[in-house]
Amino acid sequence: MPIHQVAHRYAKSLIDLANEQGKLDEVHEDMQLLRTICKQNRDFVNMLNNPIIVSDKKLRIIKTVFSDKVQKLTSAFFEIITKKHRENILPSIAEAMHIQYNKIMKIQEAKVTTTYALDDQMRAKFKEIVAHFSGRKVALTEEVKEELIGGFILNVGDRQMDASISSQLSRLNYELTKNLYQKKI
Repeated sequence: MPIHQVAHRYAKSLIDLANEQGKLDEVHEDMQLLRTICKQNRDFVNMLNNPIIVSDKKLRIIKTVFSDKVQKLTSAFFEIITKKHRENILPSIAEAMHIQYNKIMKIQEAKVTTTYALDDQMRAKFKEIVAHFSGRKVALTEEVKEELIGGFILNVGDRQMDASISSQLSRLNYELTKNLYQKKI
């Protein structure tokens, strides 16, 4: 079975258990912490994937990293995963849980890229636009790229709205470099 399917099943089980115990938000935060650590620390991910390191040692490392930072339920989940020798899919489980959590909580993730940091008014406007089209609460991520020159790029799911000056200049350059006198077939 592909890793993403296995991760999806483990994430679903963890969500169901956390929801049953009334700790869904807390466990989601714990898994977000795991996602963050995995994104920032490649050595941690390499340790999880290393077949030479025994599962007991991996569990001790996981407990050391997450001691007093996660719920008992999350800690017990980490133990189960390592005893089943599935610790290499922990990052995928955390990702799958985040996606499922957003579906349950009706949260739409969006990313806006601009040439400058957004102020509160612009941030609220972007959230309002995304909420209007998606009908969901919005989790907005911001990125600053000066090479856009001006404007913005808004990504919502698999859709992208590119209103940046740099892309408009690229389109204009393409139009101006087309040979208008060449016969089109």
